[in-house]
Amino acid sequence: MAAQLNVVDPEAVDRLGPDAVDHVCPLPHAPGAVSAVRGRVRTVLAEWGLSPDAIMDALVVVSELLTNALVHALPPATLRLSWVRIDGHGALRVEVTDAGPVLAGDGWDAPDPDEHGRGIDIVTALAARCGIRVGTEGITRWADLPAA
Repeated sequence: MAAQLNVVDPEAVDRLGPDAVDHVCPLPHAPGAVSAVRGRVRTVLAEWGLSPDAIMDALVVVSELLTNALVHALPPATLRLSWVRIDGHGALRVEVTDAGPVLAGDGWDAPDPDEHGRGIDIVTALAARCGIRVGTEGITRWADLPAA
């Protein structure tokens, strides 16, 4: 099911109660960071009891959002995993917050369109819904994944 891309965080999502579990992980702005964080996420999600299929979907979304932050945004970047409720069902929320886009002329080369640009399509295909929230802490890209 393709997700609807929202430009703001939907207020209809109620966080689970005060015992909800969150996991926050800073993203080092360095080669190999995505792989290292992905390994950490795999361990956390297994401890939370997600099914292997749900973990694999989450790892793909985490990889896409983290890579986007490394390639297209300024540091620092932070990953947050949390539980949310969508239409009465639990979902895993994956959020990556960064300091905003890299500006043109700052020394970064434009990515090759043959190798980049499909990440958001992958995220929207796997997520129940996803979107972007702009705030004082930076830009947050998020995706809610059904918890199996």
